[in-house]
Amino acid sequence: MKLRNRNVEKLHTDEFDALIIGGGINGAAAAAALAGKGAKVALIDRGDFAGSTSMHSSNLVWGGIKYMESNDFLLVRKLCKSRNHLIKSYPSTVQEIRFLTTISKGFRHSPRYLWAGTWLYWLMGNGFTQIPRLLSAQKIKQEESIIDVTGAVGGFEYSDAYLHDNDARFVFNFVRHALNFGAVAANYLESLGAERVNGKWLTRVRDVMDGSTFTIRSNVLINAAGPWVDQHNELTGQKTTHQHIYSKGIHLIVPQLTNSKRVLAFFADDGRLFFVIPMGNRTCIGTTDTHIEHPEVDVTAEDIAFVLENINKRLTLEKPLTPDDIIATRCGVRPLAIKADQGDNRDFLQLSRKHVIDTNPNSAHISIFGGKLTDCLNVGDEISEEVMRLGVRLSSPKFRWYGEPPEPVKQQFMDQAKRMNLDAMTAPTSSEPLSTRLWRRYAEQAIPMLEKIRQNPAEADILIEGTEYIRCELEHAKNHEMVTQLEDFLRRRAKVSLVVHHEQLRRSEGLKEACKVLFGEKAEEHFNIYFDQHRDTALPVTPTPVEESLDKSHLRH
Repeated sequence: MKLRNRNVEKLHTDEFDALIIGGGINGAAAAAALAGKGAKVALIDRGDFAGSTSMHSSNLVWGGIKYMESNDFLLVRKLCKSRNHLIKSYPSTVQEIRFLTTISKGFRHSPRYLWAGTWLYWLMGNGFTQIPRLLSAQKIKQEESIIDVTGAVGGFEYSDAYLHDNDARFVFNFVRHALNFGAVAANYLESLGAERVNGKWLTRVRDVMDGSTFTIRSNVLINAAGPWVDQHNELTGQKTTHQHIYSKGIHLIVPQLTNSKRVLAFFADDGRLFFVIPMGNRTCIGTTDTHIEHPEVDVTAEDIAFVLENINKRLTLEKPLTPDDIIATRCGVRPLAIKADQGDNRDFLQLSRKHVIDTNPNSAHISIFGGKLTDCLNVGDEISEEVMRLGVRLSSPKFRWYGEPPEPVKQQFMDQAKRMNLDAMTAPTSSEPLSTRLWRRYAEQAIPMLEKIRQNPAEADILIEGTEYIRCELEHAKNHEMVTQLEDFLRRRAKVSLVVHHEQLRRSEGLKEACKVLFGEKAEEHFNIYFDQHRDTALPVTPTPVEESLDKSHLRH
């Protein structure tokens, strides 16, 4: 909380080149890019960073192979290049993964036709990944015995990429970059709207934690509120050439179905892509694609039934998956950018997740529509160019603001870890060596952790049962990661609540100890608040009228 409190004080008093509303992937990447290039930047979010769409993704970083069917080849080319760039820039986090796709008899395209498409996809990505393969039904069964190949006519395998960790964690690391570059960022600050006065934006802000209000001054205002961009533009009186329509997607987290490190892809009964995605010692399955009118979403029994029915048809499991197997759910909304004069009478299944930057030069206001994790580096660079066009001077416009530290820094960490035999301290239940995991999550900030572990080996002990998080990580989160509520850690800085049953967490003595590390004398209060406010995320529950009112009483960012 100390980091957040210091930053809130600066927001009261300082004036900024740019204020960014919304700490999802678009806002976080924009903040890191602008701060790295020399702008004085503020970033706020009415909830936690990555608290909405950016924490409900498939964890995939892909070039959008499905957009080839709608002939959107320029977008696919751009996304493939963005995917490759992320793999090179974040090799510990964004990693190539194989997609094995099974085609059933009667599907609209033959496996050979689709296999040829994967070669075109591979070429559009500059041949950066492994080459595609054409597979017979028998070969699919040999390589993935859980796939039901009854009625299958074959399939193919190709490469894309995925986030080895958590999507929200990936987003927060951009916030961390921005802070390191001098940005002022704080979560749980809600924009109440802004007005342009004498060439400056005055944004009225409410501190969600204590209800106080204050004003932030900036030259440029950037609306990166994700699904709520349109609503915030209404607050500021901005007219834009684009708007959003919404698609809801859910995923179910279940016990590990296969230990192969590949994504199993199918076409669901309605023809849409459907995935079985590795998540450590768990499996993530989905997604749905439901047109909705508003960005507030929740998992329904119908959503769960759709996913379970489709997966059980396509896998030969000892027992079919049931709702009792669900550990947690993910439920988010895709904001899809369309021209404002087109209305929402569109086939949203054919719409891409491309981003659109909509600038009003007269008022120095920028809105970011659409977007996805894959394209985040482009968003950062494009926002920097727009801000310069609006008159903000960037002292280091060519600065490389993203990526892991240079190889010598990583080697220094790995050498030190090897000298202290760190990997021997890895818990037997962990999915990877401790050195690999700490570097991927924290990079150079993991180096001080090694010294803590060297001085006290108990710092390498797992604190919360059923997870991989060790004691010194909790201390790091307390001091450096702006953990304001318990959910910030459980769901976004870590992925504990995605992989551990809700009731197991409630009974966890390790979690209670973790709360003491994070919140000190307020540990019990934060523990009780979390479990009072959060139901079992594996169970669909219709919100009460009171909950719905609270959900919609303030604009989400």
